[in-house]
Amino acid sequence: MSFDYSQEAISDFEKLLEFDEEYNVVIHAGEKENIKEIHAHSNILRIRSQYFCTAFSDELVKKEDGKFIFNVPNISPQLFKIILRFIYCGKIDLAKLRGSDVLKLLIAVDELKIQTLILCIQEYLTKHQHEFLQQNPIEIFETATLFKSSQFINLKASLLEILLKRDDLSLDEIDIWDNLIKWCFSQHPSIQQDVKKWNKEEIAIMERTIHRFIPLIRFYHISSGDFIAKVYPFKKMIPEDLIDNVLAFHMSQDKQLNIDKPPRRCFYGSIIINKKHFAIFSSWIEKHNYSYYTEKNFPYKFNLLYRASRDGNTVVDFHNKCDNKEATVVVIKVTNSEQIVGGYNPLFWDLSGRTKSTNDSFLYSFTNKENLQSAKVGYSNGNQYSICCYSQYGPQFGGGSDLCFGQGKWTSNSDVHYHTYPKVGIPNEFKADDYEVFQVVKK
Repeated sequence: MSFDYSQEAISDFEKLLEFDEEYNVVIHAGEKENIKEIHAHSNILRIRSQYFCTAFSDELVKKEDGKFIFNVPNISPQLFKIILRFIYCGKIDLAKLRGSDVLKLLIAVDELKIQTLILCIQEYLTKHQHEFLQQNPIEIFETATLFKSSQFINLKASLLEILLKRDDLSLDEIDIWDNLIKWCFSQHPSIQQDVKKWNKEEIAIMERTIHRFIPLIRFYHISSGDFIAKVYPFKKMIPEDLIDNVLAFHMSQDKQLNIDKPPRRCFYGSIIINKKHFAIFSSWIEKHNYSYYTEKNFPYKFNLLYRASRDGNTVVDFHNKCDNKEATVVVIKVTNSEQIVGGYNPLFWDLSGRTKSTNDSFLYSFTNKENLQSAKVGYSNGNQYSICCYSQYGPQFGGGSDLCFGQGKWTSNSDVHYHTYPKVGIPNEFKADDYEVFQVVKK
């Protein structure tokens, strides 16, 4: 027969913390007018924190009247009490803290090397503080911008880890890698920049520095040219089997190796396309079909209204999210291929049961989304069926369904009698891995 009184033990440890009985550690937390004395017990600190374990083992801690003295000016008394409560009884309620305080707490916990609490805070920030992380980068990370700032190299490792775990960084993967390398060098300024001249000690130091971040880099989504030029020179810091697998992936014709992470949503929240595609869409909207905007100068913003995998893959879900929103572009990923297709509606979707005429709508196709040269675009001939708004269908371009979603499938050019758009290589009938709708707004 077994018994479990662990909760009672936790309560007793909490009482021990509250009543300061037989404490032998004095901690001065905070600085200036916000400094307070906090009491604790060395045996508990030693067991629960690698920082304190190392400090006590080195026997370098100052003692007064038989008590260990610690000064931690960079951690506020309020946050240190929260940490101490977790050390004693494993309890913490992050929901009661502001987002900025949670991040300060993460920095403090990382310094004290309380690994369990580090993981808890990282998970909380990732799941529950998404908007705060996205909208307040300056307050959180104390940088002008995140990766592009000269202050990026000052980020704490725990915060950098949170960033690299995110799917919605508006950067190409190779830019993320380049910045990570800069960050690693900044942690060890004495190490020379020429990787070919590193000795064994320098290799070991840099390998330890980058080790925790390697699983977070999506190497398979770095082009072969960039991988060889910018990643491969640092192969001594990267697991050999990973290097071999990525090289094999780029040598493979079908690119069907097992890839555990999808590409990041590089721009405007899309998981299908990147900023280069948005630049091309902008060019087509302006009818600049022979000279495209660049990634830096296109004149539109694209606001994600709907994603089938996120919001529901039904006609009703589409209309709930997209109706009465003027000017939208539809992006569809064709199943079992690298093809993306879609269309631009300069008017708006609704449930009127009517058709609409315009010369500015278009259909498009990228036979291979990674090959921008495979793009084709075709504009409406201006007839009354340019845009069709029916409750039984989702996006519908052309009266003869030049492109249409209904009854759980996509069709194209099923009835040439009402043909509105030229053919651009959209399959006659196909399934989609996912599709997205963006509202187009002039900057």
